[in-house]
Amino acid sequence: MKKLIASIFVISIVIACKKNRDQKVIQKGDSTAHTKTETNIEFQNKTMKEGALQKTNNDILQALKAKDYKTFASFIHPEKGITFSMYAFINPKEDKHFSKAEFEQFQPTKTLFTWGAHDGSGDAYKATINEYLAQWVFSKDFTAGKYSVNTFQGKGNSLNNLAEVYPKKDFTENYIKGTEKNGEMDWKTIRFVFDEFQGTYYLIAVINDQWTI
Repeated sequence: MKKLIASIFVISIVIACKKNRDQKVIQKGDSTAHTKTETNIEFQNKTMKEGALQKTNNDILQALKAKDYKTFASFIHPEKGITFSMYAFINPKEDKHFSKAEFEQFQPTKTLFTWGAHDGSGDAYKATINEYLAQWVFSKDFTAGKYSVNTFQGKGNSLNNLAEVYPKKDFTENYIKGTEKNGEMDWKTIRFVFDEFQGTYYLIAVINDQWTI
């Protein structure tokens, strides 16, 4: 009788251990599945965001190419407005800034604005909004440029402080490689900095970059 009780006791322990082991396996499996689900969601969200940024980037370029500045204005952030920087180094105190309403007000006019200073000579660059967009911002056909998101392609000798001025903001870049004739020093790029507002990505900065003296 004692042997029978002992056998039943041992069998019970074995069954209990197996059950606990199986439960741990299931829990581990559930945790792995949950982690995979979170990873998939993050990947999908990142993919959707990058797709939205690229479409907005391309739409802005097309508006600039067509000199459709009313459409361009529709991409300006409704609350933060837009800042224009002639070169990679951004100076929030001196770079030209417009609210969306100001841009729409002055864009059709012949009002001259000082956008910054030419590298080398230091001469002030004065132009209307339309002139600046056509002659400086879209000085090359950037629709044919190499696209990237949150990655710098054009790297010159000018300090690039975008990450410091606009921390954690998404940006796109459209880069045109320099020619062999000029030792590839005549490269140019344009960067668009975005901020999300009510589910839509709006422009808060347009930054041009090129090799400087």
